[in-house]
Amino acid sequence: MDLFPDPSSEVITAPGARLVLHTGVDLGLPPLELLDEFLEATPWQTGDVVLFGKRHRQPRLFAWYGDPGSRYRYSGTTLEPRPFTDRLADLRRRMEALAGAAFNSVLLNCYRDHRDAMGLHADDERELGAQPVIASLSLGEPRPFRLRHRHDRAVAPLKLPLPSGSVLVMAGDTQMNWKHELPRQARPCGPRVNLTFRFIHR
Repeated sequence: MDLFPDPSSEVITAPGARLVLHTGVDLGLPPLELLDEFLEATPWQTGDVVLFGKRHRQPRLFAWYGDPGSRYRYSGTTLEPRPFTDRLADLRRRMEALAGAAFNSVLLNCYRDHRDAMGLHADDERELGAQPVIASLSLGEPRPFRLRHRHDRAVAPLKLPLPSGSVLVMAGDTQMNWKHELPRQARPCGPRVNLTFRFIHR
């Protein structure tokens, strides 16, 4: 059975990166129904990160799910996985079919309003491997997703709109060559939930 009979997809041109944005993806439920389900049913938590030796409160909520052993460490934080729910297991299967890669974990981030954000970073932790494939599913309020080249300032930054229900697949040397962020916004907006499926090497 083809989970994605004819999804719209766009290859994003960026030096040293492999980026494909998929829209029209069959998620099993409409995006707004999935958003409401995750907002209500997810055991969201808050936490700190350590940046340049200083501890900061993360300006968002998060939850980590994965197979046994898929512990994740980043910026002074260690996350122990919760078992996949039936809904997340179904979405994992769909994301694997779309990205052509295996995933054993997913990080959920909840941006409650325009004040929540994700700072500039790369998903380049050792547990993710040299060329990680990450499938990033967006639900809810569209927010501008920005990418900046890590080594060449002459390369123009990218600003990608991520519609609700879209999936951005990042692969190849993307994390080696680019950083990304979801900045705060001046204009008030509604909630957004982002799910980034990935594979943790034990």
